[in-house]
Amino acid sequence: MHAHTDQHDLRHHGDAEVRDCWGLTDLAVNVRAGTPPDWLRERIAESLVSLAAYPDGRAARAAVAARHGLPAERVLLTAGAAEAFVLLARALPALGVRRPAVVHPQFTEPEAALRDAGHTVTRVVLRAEDGFRLDPAAVPESADLVVIGNPTNPTSVLHPASVIAGLARPGRILVVDEAFMDAVPGEPEALASRTDVPGLVVLRSLTKTWGLAGLRIGYVLAAPETIALLAQAQPLWPVSTPALAAAQACVSPRALAEAATAAECVAKDRAHLMAGLAEFDEVQAVEGAAGPFVLIRVDRADAVRERLRALGFVVRRGDTFPGLDRDWLRLAVRDRATTNRVLQALDQALTFTHGG
Repeated sequence: MHAHTDQHDLRHHGDAEVRDCWGLTDLAVNVRAGTPPDWLRERIAESLVSLAAYPDGRAARAAVAARHGLPAERVLLTAGAAEAFVLLARALPALGVRRPAVVHPQFTEPEAALRDAGHTVTRVVLRAEDGFRLDPAAVPESADLVVIGNPTNPTSVLHPASVIAGLARPGRILVVDEAFMDAVPGEPEALASRTDVPGLVVLRSLTKTWGLAGLRIGYVLAAPETIALLAQAQPLWPVSTPALAAAQACVSPRALAEAATAAECVAKDRAHLMAGLAEFDEVQAVEGAAGPFVLIRVDRADAVRERLRALGFVVRRGDTFPGLDRDWLRLAVRDRATTNRVLQALDQALTFTHGG
């Protein structure tokens, strides 16, 4: 465990890496390339004729609930998964939470939102030597809220559902960020549809797989009383009509089948990337990657990143994540042709920065 006062920039995200980078290949943002698909664009465009009316989320909420086999009372639609972290932080006093803990390295917005709401956060930092696998014993028993990602950004580690569920305790809220779970073929470790885990709160995003980061749509799955408290922390009409149309479309049978196919493609493309990275003695990739991104360790990573940028490729710095330092980089998984070009550029960057 670590105190939460350090130099990590919790508000730095991958989009900051690609601003003003026209013409460069983006491997810093984890949104699937080539999205949103045309059929989804059309569905969103069709919703624009209803903009004069206030948003009505009932149909989208019911569709999301049906996708997970849950009653609608267990679903809250949000302006992206990031909004859900803010709502949780605001609602914690009503939920009785006093001792939140965040498992790192992971998406930094949960801790940032907790801090902004005045909470003192305990960090549970997983170790690179352990492959960033969760050690349940590292989570303090006194924690009455625990936040963990699965698969975790940026490590791409997929924790067993049984291990995460084992963190549940009476009087504890267990928040699982499953923003990238739909990129895992078959979602074998998903907790989204579970109602038997006490205190479970699952967050999902529709922005990654479907390329909707600019539209902002996600949702929370939790017990009805928790959903009600989170809803009270939301402003009126928090999700726009186009975002509601997208939510309903993205959980349709057609969309789920397309997402499943995309997940299989991501897995194959990721294996190709990992095999290529293994050819470099200077590069250590975190094993067992399960998300649409991989985390690598390389000496002089800052210099490597800048050289890659000069060669036309933008990657995500890792030192803004608690538990990582300046030797880490995150790379989004792309198609094989793009990956081959990235690997060639990486070879040049390593030669330039490391000699040889």
